[in-house]
Amino acid sequence: MSSLSTHVLDAVAGAPAAGVAVVLYRDTEVLGSGTTDDDGRIAALAAVLPPGTYRLVFDTGAYFAAREIESFYPEVAITFVVIEERHYHVPLLLSPFAFSTYRGS
Repeated sequence: MSSLSTHVLDAVAGAPAAGVAVVLYRDTEVLGSGTTDDDGRIAALAAVLPPGTYRLVFDTGAYFAAREIESFYPEVAITFVVIEERHYHVPLLLSPFAFSTYRGS
């Protein structure tokens, strides 16, 4: 079965984004959740991911509010598809008014 990790980087601070709450969904079911560590990582959001469509939701609004930084996106939702058995890593590069992501390794 596939597994999943994530990493959040704060482009404004030029550092890992520690303390970002993340929830993993399949449809409306919560499969896992966590908060990024001091290195901006969650090593294991899910140990088992069968093929299907999933959604990661990052609480970016709370992250920036805690730093007293105005932001445009209260959350970032990334929907992705698990097709084959492998480890999936979903990094998020974050700023108050933009974000980007890609399938990592």
